Amino acid sequence: MEVVLEEKDAAEWVYRGEGAANLVMAYSGSSPDFIGKVMRIQKKAKRNGLERPGSPPALTMHERLLWKDLEDMVTCSNKELASQLYVKHVMSPLLGSHFVDAGMRVQASRDFLETVEKNVNCQRPASRVDAAKVDTECDYVLVMSDHSLFPDGVQEGETCISVEIKPKCGFLPSSEYIDEGNAIKRRITRFRMHQALKLHDGEVSQYSNYDPLDLFSGSKDRIHKAIKDLFATPQNNFRVFVNGSLIFGGLGGGAESTNLVIGDKFETALKDVIQGGDGSRTVNFLQLVAETVYRSGVMDQLLEIQKLDYLDIDGAIHAYYDIISEPCMVCTELGKDKASNRYSSLHSLPLDESLKIVKQFLISASAKDCSLMFSFRPRKDGSTGSPYNNVYLESTNQFYDYKVYFIDLDLKSLKKLEEYYELDKKIVRCYNEMVETKENLDKTTSAEAHQIAD
Repeated sequence: MEVVLEEKDAAEWVYRGEGAANLVMAYSGSSPDFIGKVMRIQKKAKRNGLERPGSPPALTMHERLLWKDLEDMVTCSNKELASQLYVKHVMSPLLGSHFVDAGMRVQASRDFLETVEKNVNCQRPASRVDAAKVDTECDYVLVMSDHSLFPDGVQEGETCISVEIKPKCGFLPSSEYIDEGNAIKRRITRFRMHQALKLHDGEVSQYSNYDPLDLFSGSKDRIHKAIKDLFATPQNNFRVFVNGSLIFGGLGGGAESTNLVIGDKFETALKDVIQGGDGSRTVNFLQLVAETVYRSGVMDQLLEIQKLDYLDIDGAIHAYYDIISEPCMVCTELGKDKASNRYSSLHSLPLDESLKIVKQFLISASAKDCSLMFSFRPRKDGSTGSPYNNVYLESTNQFYDYKVYFIDLDLKSLKKLEEYYELDKKIVRCYNEMVETKENLDKTTSAEAHQIAD
């Protein structure tokens, strides 16, 4: 696509949302090159409200060693390009090329990027604005299909509804390298423990009942429970679009829990795509999503890639320090005797084995943090020959075309292993403290009840 985006083009792109590394914009103009497309614009982090000077190289020396088998990725000079090549060469073959869209680069002028940022800053969550700005030094953006729509766009008289789900990690770790103090990780999912920390830090206002183990279970009933729990507390894990426009969930941050007002508005928004009287359309829609998740089988594929992390961060962090040739800070903290007994075997591995452990951990991290986009459109009565899979919603006697794509399969930096390890400790500590506080409160309440009875 030999096009350069200029300042005049900025008005045709509207804010769709953002993650930690990129803004996501959707096209609203009439150019055939961009109809049905979304754009990812790279962000540049700030420190203490000030922009960090200069952009780091695409890959560090140790990352180039880690991904040495992917020559074009190792030699590229831009981090966003490296991430695109990672999706193309690593994640797409693992998850299936028909489920993954690596996108394509399009040149963008500095004026275009500056104008886009000015246009959308008022729509971005304040926390995102404080943390990062658009990287105006980057001379291109990444353009890909808008997977909230079908490729042929929205035809007259048709409605397309799409659901974006961020499933998170779908298994409990069983690594022998999990410390005794972290044993709770073998029983409670990372997502549920992280909820306690987010609630403590004010990042969420309500504890979510969603458990990723339900969504990955392969059980139709448990998948249905997971979808209902995500709908009740969407946070940043569940969003719904109609004809490409967000109707439920948050844009760049978390969303409020679903109350009566939000629920009524959503029920009304479904009238063109889900049959049923008032009060039943939402129930039918959640059944449709659960049925499609169950039938598509994509959760099994995703879980297989997530399980490439077989040592957990408690094991992978030791391989990381061997790769960067620095003293292991974890072993230093634990003390010589305890560390030598538990982790000596990890630190005696050949370099290629350490590289494999960390590479698989990072691939798994991409799979744990990605999203799935499920898109639906009602099939017309008697229509046949659709190239898409179809699902039958028994409660409304409707057939739907559907398609599924993985999105946000970003390359994770090697340095993030240190952040993962520190965050993991914080999550476990906060969850254990919450459980201890609750147990003490229960004992106090029980003792007081006995006193009253006496």
